[in-house]
Amino acid sequence: MNATALHPFALYARSRAVPMTVAALAATALFTLWAATRPDTYMDPYRRVPLLALAPLFASAAIGVSTHEYARELDRTAVRRWWPPRLAHLLALTALAAALLALALPGNVQEFGAAAMVRNTFGATGLTAVAVVLIGARLSWLPTMLYIGAVYLSYSNPRLHGATMLTWPMQPGPQRGAWAVALAAFVVGAALYARMGARGDRS
Repeated sequence: MNATALHPFALYARSRAVPMTVAALAATALFTLWAATRPDTYMDPYRRVPLLALAPLFASAAIGVSTHEYARELDRTAVRRWWPPRLAHLLALTALAAALLALALPGNVQEFGAAAMVRNTFGATGLTAVAVVLIGARLSWLPTMLYIGAVYLSYSNPRLHGATMLTWPMQPGPQRGAWAVALAAFVVGAALYARMGARGDRS
C-alpha cells in the first residue's frame, strides 16, 4: 500500500487526535500497571476495585473526546458515508484500551482481574458513546463518571451486592449479568455514534 492510499486515513487520524488518544491510553495503562503491582494491591484482589472503576473511566473519556470533529464544515462536504470510519474509530480504540488495561492488571481473571477490566472498558466506552451523541464529545465523559462514581460510592451497601446488572462496574470477572449490561451498553453506544455522530457534528 503506497503513501497516497494511506493519506486519507492519516488525515482522519489527525483530525480526531488519534495519536494523542493512543498516548493517553498508554499512559492510563502504565499508571494502572504501577498501581496494580504494588504489594498491597497485588496480594489483595479487593484493592483492585478502584482501578477497575477509574482506569476504564479515564480510557473511555479519552476515546469520547477523540470523537470531536475539528473540521466540521470540511467533513460535511465529503461524499463518502461517515458511519464506517466512525465505527472503526470506536472499535479500534476500545479494543486497544481493553487490551492494554487487561495486560496492566495481573491476578486471577475470575476475581478482580483482566476479565473485569475488559468488561468495564467496553461498558464505560459504550456509555460515553451514548453521551457523545446526546451532549457532544467534549463533555461525553461526564455521565459515565457520574454513574460509575455513584455505583462505586454506594457499593458498600450490602443490598447492592446482589444487584449484578445495576452494579456491573464493581463485579468480579465471570458474572454473566454484568457482562450482558456492559456489552449491551457498548453495542447501543457504538451503533448510535456510528449512525449519528457527535452532537453538533451530524451530517
